[in-house]
Amino acid sequence: MGKVAFVFPGQGAQYVGMGKEIAEHYPEADQIFELANKALDYDIRRLCFEGPEEELIKTENTQPAILTTCIAIAEVLLRQGIQPDVSAGLSLGEYASLVIAGAMDFETAVVLVKKRGKYMQEAVPLGKGAMAAILGLEREILENNVLKKANKFGIVEAANFNSPGQIVISGEVQAVEKACEIAKESGAAKAVPLPVSAPFHSSMLVPAGEKIAEALKPISFNELKIPVISNVTADYYPGKEAIKELLIHQVSRSVLWEDTVVRMIEDGVDIFIEVGPGKTLSQFIRRIGKNLKAKLSIYNVEDRKSLETTLKEVGQR
Repeated sequence: MGKVAFVFPGQGAQYVGMGKEIAEHYPEADQIFELANKALDYDIRRLCFEGPEEELIKTENTQPAILTTCIAIAEVLLRQGIQPDVSAGLSLGEYASLVIAGAMDFETAVVLVKKRGKYMQEAVPLGKGAMAAILGLEREILENNVLKKANKFGIVEAANFNSPGQIVISGEVQAVEKACEIAKESGAAKAVPLPVSAPFHSSMLVPAGEKIAEALKPISFNELKIPVISNVTADYYPGKEAIKELLIHQVSRSVLWEDTVVRMIEDGVDIFIEVGPGKTLSQFIRRIGKNLKAKLSIYNVEDRKSLETTLKEVGQR
């Protein structure tokens, strides 16, 4: 039997109503929402379940809301006997991986990601930064041709290597717009501007990393009970002493998601469970697996139906 990976989504996966069904049926999930409310001194449970959406999409609310939903669902899977052999998360999702690996407790993490959201939002004035998804272009062409040419117009960098043929770029508005034009001329199928409020995972977010460094100072981490792969290196955390540095760099460096999934597949993972709202990571993993001709079982758990399917199918292996 192969290995099981828990993977956790990042910002953008949120929707009003996330986690509600599972929290209503599983007390251990509801307890996580309760812990979040106390730690944040704010009704995040109500925000997740009822909205309003305009509050939920604010970065400093989105991040703790998604983390809480992810950990609430993970708690049910763990209690039902489904244990991951390895974990990784996309950007914000990495914090959920570190929580389930025992590196920090949930209350510490939820307060930390609220600050992280605030710092990321404040790092760049509104309207100065942008992000776009480049579809159907090879990594080498993007890095060696598109970004080099577009850099003459300002900062533009690769933010996320999501899957074969999907790379997100990030930076100053004019440079991102120019990169989209050059990408299309270079053979990209599409260049789609993303509805985000800041140029995440670019060097423009270094000030946010500096503030996160301050927020991390009083926190002491525990050794990881299961391996976690870092977005920054696409390699395993070598130990608890590396956590602070990697989390600081994570906000301003590229998210190496495709490389992370390839690493897990190479190391024998054939069951991927996306834990939390949405199915974005499942789609990326499907593409990556197809590219490698790997036979994978991919699940996402976000409501009662998907939870029961996963428990039945993975639990029987």
